[in-house]
Amino acid sequence: MMRTLRIAAAQFEPKDGDKTYNLGIIEQLTARAKAQGAEVVSFHEMCISAYTFFKDLPLQRALDYSEVIPNGPSTRSLIELAAKYDVHLLAGLAEREGDLFYNTYICVNQSGMVAKFRKLHPFIHPDMSAGDEYVTFDINGWTCGILICYDNNVIENVRATALSGAEIIFAPHVTGCTPSAMPGRGYVSDELWSNRHTDPVPLRLEFDGPKGRRWLLRWLPARAYDNGVYYVYTNPIGYDGEHLKNGNSLILDPYGEIMAEVRSFDNEIVTTTITEDKLQLAGGWRYRKARRPDLYRDIIGQDHQSQTKPVWLK
Repeated sequence: MMRTLRIAAAQFEPKDGDKTYNLGIIEQLTARAKAQGAEVVSFHEMCISAYTFFKDLPLQRALDYSEVIPNGPSTRSLIELAAKYDVHLLAGLAEREGDLFYNTYICVNQSGMVAKFRKLHPFIHPDMSAGDEYVTFDINGWTCGILICYDNNVIENVRATALSGAEIIFAPHVTGCTPSAMPGRGYVSDELWSNRHTDPVPLRLEFDGPKGRRWLLRWLPARAYDNGVYYVYTNPIGYDGEHLKNGNSLILDPYGEIMAEVRSFDNEIVTTTITEDKLQLAGGWRYRKARRPDLYRDIIGQDHQSQTKPVWLK
């Protein structure tokens, strides 16, 4: 029998530091996803605390917002929700380990924590530590991986996760609508957001243009296509900190085609069923089989000083 999995990708507008509120929205959207038959629900990067406001926090305040995993209160709350709705939940939070803290994304089910991944390329806070390993794990017979936001920009991370066996890559983000060297990128006016219900077209044009969706579609489909994997992209809608975000949470198949996408300015989910037949039919599966690492092992593996900070943070 062919394997299938019904996945929901969520978007919502978080409140800075308000874990109770954010977990409440996570439950509302999880209930909605379950009603649509979802077995897995994925939320965005650091959705439990919100993300961008961390850039201005003193170190001790950042540590205070961070929690131990898996025994911290937010992880326990997610496990309770996973049990209540009989789903796998994936969500992001700031993790504390001693005097260090990380941008961490976890998967839980009713039995407890299934997987934990620490962002490899963090930059939102100068004292945030980086993860140092790729992670794969099982959800209902599917091998899954996680890469958080900037991690997906580095194509070697995606290839390494796929070569580790991942058939699905969960890609939680807080991105879009910030300045870049790329033409057309930049912030989106608050006036457009404030008028989104009475005059939605100007905001939709901004979100769908190079500041948002058009930029995403330059590279997200390529990550899925080149590696022959399903991609589950999540992103907040509205304000995260002082930055307006365009949402557009979506699920891509191994051909790089959009299977489902949130096209809303509201807290929302989109749900679709993935099937295993596409994995080996996709070009990416053949390209991985055709690799000749003897040609480029020393080139790709040579020493290099990583530089992550984006243009807007400089």
